[in-house]
Amino acid sequence: MTTEIERLVQYYEAMRADNVGELGRFYAGDVYFKDPFNEVQGLAALQSIFSHMFVTLDKPRFVVTERVEDGRQCFLTWDFEFRFKGRDQSPLQTIRGGSHLRLNEAGLVAYHRDYWDTAEELYQKLPLLGSLMRWLRRRGAAPRA
Repeated sequence: MTTEIERLVQYYEAMRADNVGELGRFYAGDVYFKDPFNEVQGLAALQSIFSHMFVTLDKPRFVVTERVEDGRQCFLTWDFEFRFKGRDQSPLQTIRGGSHLRLNEAGLVAYHRDYWDTAEELYQKLPLLGSLMRWLRRRGAAPRA
């Protein structure tokens, strides 16, 4: 594993609200970032997304589970664990996803695309919307043999 990716993984697994400003050590100033909710260009916009995460969620944390590298790009699979803020006894939530990263010549992330299933990993776990999503999943599933 390249040193750049190893340091990035260590940073993500130790990310806190007070070190979001350190993203510039790993990301290019003109980084492109996309996930199911955001599509932004630039380091400031990326920092804003992660800062918002710490405002809206309780103890969010990434656990990188697998890594595949090919030259200056890699794919990471991860578990994202969190609790919703403001909800008493909120259960631990886990979203499983992956990130495709491309590094520039300087070894900084210039492209970051996250992939995860919002229906299964998030919407299905919400009280009212979850019932609808589970019903839709049952209706759309192929018949079992």
